[in-house]
Amino acid sequence: MADYKKAGVDIQIGDRASKIAYSFARSTFASRKNMIGEPITDEGAFAGILDMGDFFIVQGDDGVGTKMEVAERIGKFDTLGFDLLAMVADDAVCLGAETISITNTLDTNIVDTEIIHDLMKGLAKACIEQKVVIPGGEIAEVGKSVNGNVWNATAVGVLEKEKTITGKNIKPGDKIIALREKGFRSNGFSLVRYILEKEFDVNVYNKPSPFGKSWGEMILKPSKIYSSALLKLLGRFGEERKFNVKGIAHITGGGIPGNFNRILKQTGFGAEFHDLFSASAMVLEIQRIGKVTDVEAYKTWNMGNGMMIVVDAGDAESVLEALPLEAKIVGSVIEEKKIIIDSKGADAQKLIFKL
Repeated sequence: MADYKKAGVDIQIGDRASKIAYSFARSTFASRKNMIGEPITDEGAFAGILDMGDFFIVQGDDGVGTKMEVAERIGKFDTLGFDLLAMVADDAVCLGAETISITNTLDTNIVDTEIIHDLMKGLAKACIEQKVVIPGGEIAEVGKSVNGNVWNATAVGVLEKEKTITGKNIKPGDKIIALREKGFRSNGFSLVRYILEKEFDVNVYNKPSPFGKSWGEMILKPSKIYSSALLKLLGRFGEERKFNVKGIAHITGGGIPGNFNRILKQTGFGAEFHDLFSASAMVLEIQRIGKVTDVEAYKTWNMGNGMMIVVDAGDAESVLEALPLEAKIVGSVIEEKKIIIDSKGADAQKLIFKL
């Protein structure tokens, strides 16, 4: 029975490390008290907020993680730019921000111009589609300090103060809408690789899967980028907000319980998910191969639900009509401080996560 810890990732230690890092980051906030760029404290937010006087700047960092290792195994790098932009732009939009730029850093043991070409070609394509610019970046040849390539990015977004999404007005009865994702995005890949390499071998990524492509091609499916679609609801900078979106959760590492709870933190409420999107056949097959429990799967992967938004019950149908991506109502906010999931994983059981 595979889980994230057996794959080498201890979520509890990771959470403690994040709290340590944030405590030191927060210790710097007072240094810009009453100055341009004074930070806004919002522990658990999907990105950082800086007060620029008339508006906020939203800034966040992430990377493609060990999805890069799959790309290296099959020599396919042209889709990872979509993953890189999705990880940071879709965090920023959770606060209502429009991402305007992304810078990237590639640490590599040896510079390969063909890899650079494919990585940046994919990133540029994703950025053009999302109306994001790449003003700079860094390629660092660091020799034996890394084994292969490590690709990370920083995104900068702009946000009108009165349009900030905080989650504080979420109430029981509000509807939860999910936007569909058919792959793993860039999260939980240590577990994905652990399962496939244990079941087959390290060369599994070039072997045919049951889905018409190699295993490597299947799991490299690029992340859906939701930012522009959500900005149709929220309005870009200078545009009016079309709907009262109360909360947005990007379902990344930590799955639904870990990430949806981040927008409930100010309310003390919970959520019940009765009609989630099902994970794709590929995701479910990997879950089956690894004998991953539904509890572990929903804590590690998005399981078909890449982004979630909270709206008034009376607005839900209109919001669905306005969204240009596949979406549906998947649940509601409830009084009880817990997350209940009617699982659509391999076990198909009711899951309850205490908050």
